[in-house]
Amino acid sequence: MKKEAFLGVDVGSISTKGVIIDEENQILASEYIWTEGDPIGAVKRLTASLEKQFDKENYQIVGTGTTGSARQLVGAMLGATIVKNEITAHAVGTTTFHPDVRTILEIGGQDSKIILVENGVAVDYAMNTLCAAGTGAFLSSQAKRLGIEVEDIGGYALRSQHPTPIAARCTVFAESDLVHKIQMGHSKEDIIAGVCNAVVANYLNNVGKGKRIAAPVVFQGGVSKNEGVVAAFERALGCEVIVDPNGHLMGAIGIAILARNAEARRTFDFGIENTDFRTREASCGRCSNNCEIICVYKNNKLIDSWGNRCERGQVCAEQKTIS
Repeated sequence: MKKEAFLGVDVGSISTKGVIIDEENQILASEYIWTEGDPIGAVKRLTASLEKQFDKENYQIVGTGTTGSARQLVGAMLGATIVKNEITAHAVGTTTFHPDVRTILEIGGQDSKIILVENGVAVDYAMNTLCAAGTGAFLSSQAKRLGIEVEDIGGYALRSQHPTPIAARCTVFAESDLVHKIQMGHSKEDIIAGVCNAVVANYLNNVGKGKRIAAPVVFQGGVSKNEGVVAAFERALGCEVIVDPNGHLMGAIGIAILARNAEARRTFDFGIENTDFRTREASCGRCSNNCEIICVYKNNKLIDSWGNRCERGQVCAEQKTIS
């Protein structure tokens, strides 16, 4: 008899993450790829990669969870047994492996969040809104400007002896100040260290504003792999910042754990690569709400819809056809 396994998928604007875990939360397969503005295509590529790693002879996926900005769309595609927001997924994943955690710092490609935990339960959180100066996209663009690979940022920052002060109020100010410092002849090492400090300052002044950041602190998301940003956080907070080896996958791990804990069970079929998925927007107009309804089709058949605020919108979605 095959052992049970659980799939978790976290789809964001920049990256798409997936893991398959067993009943003891051990990772059986994992993948991290770029979304490239195509969540449907990204999930197809993700599941194809996971399938190659997965031991189908001894395991069967019986629960699937989705999270992230495209969680509803991907949930419909994969026939998810549970769909949850990324705050819940990250909190569950982190507290499972770091039960004493008090503060979760998370920085991704285009967004960032902070989650405060008490006794293993998330009690408060905040997310960035308008400014991208505290995200991975900002780091990537500045690395490109300086002619270095984004993966090398941490090494440059750690070699700096005198980090260059970089305005951290917003992306526009930070980029303008960075160009000015380049023209003044500051070294790449000092500028990169200054950029890492700016990312942390922006994060703490915006996402972490008004929050009581208590240790233990766990830092996750793609930017947690940047040693320069980790060191900048430790200087700013005055405490150790823990980076989990799988921190960049924690949202996917968390939703896979939630799928394992859920009562619902449904066998997952990897065969979606050649399946046609499309989305269409339907304007209801059946009442004053005038809802914009998102309809998802699998091989031209409606499989899910959302956005309606009353039952009339559901009827509208069911009547929506695709050509």
